[in-house]
Amino acid sequence: MSTGSLQTTAAVTAGLERIPDQLGYLVISEDGVLASSGELENDEHTAGVMMQMVRTASRFRLAGLADVPFKRMSVILEDFVFTVTASGQKVFVVKRQHNQQEPISV
Repeated sequence: MSTGSLQTTAAVTAGLERIPDQLGYLVISEDGVLASSGELENDEHTAGVMMQMVRTASRFRLAGLADVPFKRMSVILEDFVFTVTASGQKVFVVKRQHNQQEPISV
């Protein structure tokens, strides 16, 4: 990895570290995990599952749109949420505490 690439990854992971309620993160490329922390440290299985979900979601195209089909995807589970962001050649996955709120009745 080049020095410029290391500096870019360090800048990105510094931003991920500051996300409130984050329990861990992954930075993934087609080549594998570039960076990881917290509960997702070295979690190759979750990285593989998330990349497969991104590949599947990328196949969906809405009529008339030439853009990437999505920029952000949330996987909401009972206790936590995975927020997945695709940017350039990287996929960023942040695991956060899920603070459930009661539905609003109108």
